[in-house]
Amino acid sequence: MESKLWWVITTPAMYLTVLAGVVMLYVNPALLQTPWMQVKLCFVFGLLVYHFLCQRIMKSLKKETSNWTSTQLRLWNEVATILLFAIVFVVVLKSAVNWIYGLIGLISLAILLMMAVKVYKRYRTKRNF
Repeated sequence: MESKLWWVITTPAMYLTVLAGVVMLYVNPALLQTPWMQVKLCFVFGLLVYHFLCQRIMKSLKKETSNWTSTQLRLWNEVATILLFAIVFVVVLKSAVNWIYGLIGLISLAILLMMAVKVYKRYRTKRNF
C-alpha cells in the first residue's frame, strides 16, 4: 500500500509542484530577487531533501533493515509539518513580521510538536499496560 501511495500520489505530486514553481518563476523571474522567495526556496529545497530521505527510510523499512524507532519516525514525520508551516509563513507574511519573531514561532512549533509526540508515546505506553 505504501508503495502505491508513494509512486502514484506523493512523488507525482512533488514533480507537479516543482514544475508549477519553475513555471511561476519563469513567468515572473523578478520573484527570485525578493528575499522572501529566496527563503521560501530554501525551505522547499529542504522539503525535497526530506522527500528523498523518506524514500530511503521507506526502502529500509521494507527490507527490515531500519534502525528507526516508532518515536523517531513520529518525530521525523513532524519535520514535513514544520517545513510546510515555514513555507506558508514566509509566503503569507513576506516581510510584514520581523524574521526573529518568525524564527521564534517556528522553533516554538517544533518544540510543541516534539512534546506532543512524547506525550502521545507516554499515553500509548500506559494504555498498553
